[in-house]
Amino acid sequence: MLHLSAAVDQPSAYDAGSYVELARLAERGGLDFVTLGDTFARPGPDALAVLSRVAPATTRVGLVPTVTTTHTEPFHVQAAVATLDWVSRGRAGWRIDVSATEGEARLFGRRHAAPGEALWHEAGEVADVAAKLWDSWEDDAEIRDVPTGRFIDRDKLHHVDFEGTGFSVKGPSIVPRPPQGHPVRVVDATEGHARRTAARYADVALVRAASPAQAAAVRDQLRAEAKEFGRDPDTLRVLASLLVDLGDGEHAAEPGHGGGGPRQTAQGPLYRGGPVDLAELVAAWHTDGIVDGFHLTPAEPRRDLERLVNGTVALLQHRGLFRTFYPGSTLREHLGLARPANQYAGRYAVTGGAS
Repeated sequence: MLHLSAAVDQPSAYDAGSYVELARLAERGGLDFVTLGDTFARPGPDALAVLSRVAPATTRVGLVPTVTTTHTEPFHVQAAVATLDWVSRGRAGWRIDVSATEGEARLFGRRHAAPGEALWHEAGEVADVAAKLWDSWEDDAEIRDVPTGRFIDRDKLHHVDFEGTGFSVKGPSIVPRPPQGHPVRVVDATEGHARRTAARYADVALVRAASPAQAAAVRDQLRAEAKEFGRDPDTLRVLASLLVDLGDGEHAAEPGHGGGGPRQTAQGPLYRGGPVDLAELVAAWHTDGIVDGFHLTPAEPRRDLERLVNGTVALLQHRGLFRTFYPGSTLREHLGLARPANQYAGRYAVTGGAS
């Protein structure tokens, strides 16, 4: 199954309607999910809040905001992501990122910037405790028995008692278990420190690679490390990340690539050409088993996403390589990932009785 996703970032855009428009366009094309970036290093709207506004205006496309794990409270992060899963009816993801600069650290005043290895180790711990907190409510913990006045079965709430290197969390969460069980966790695994965290905790790993060989090597490494961590490698989706500029029309294809790319730039691998040759690139990399799909960032958001959906995606659908409708309703279903079992179900709970 080919997986396609797109970024809906729009520099200096604060109007929710523009994000709704792009998300609906991606949904019309059947894309698995859209991402919206966020960072403490530059001004802009809160990505998670924006996609919470987009959620009721869409019905199927997955919604994946960037939420950093540095300088933020893990308990609050997991509750916010779980809430997005509830308001979107099971379409939430979470793109995990870190804040590495001293300027970002000064915004909070709690600590100095840390090395990348330490930051990504902490990010892994946050991803781990988030899953535990999402499981701290069993699926049927809510009784809602009006005659007896019992709302929650306390035997089905669980303390997580998590001790990390820089934080501790007792739990349980304040938000019931999300519709997906665990909202989808996404990590850009291009850099070495992030790659190990992705192999252990991510459902989707993004890789910025300018050649099939580079992408295949990273995918193989991620799958091997996932297996070392006791995971089934087939539960990790690896998507190639490309910046796409579809504004210059069709170009003659270069050997092994679509027209005009991808080429390595300061912003990452760039494809510049037309929708037809981009479809050829996507089809070739996927058919050869190099990646499980693509995450595409339009150079010009509205123009390029429209050409992507109406051109590239339509061609892939015509060739039977990409779906023409959503077979399910949740992001996990789009990605072909099972809903995780609750790790605490059947174990000793917070306390006996109900309340």
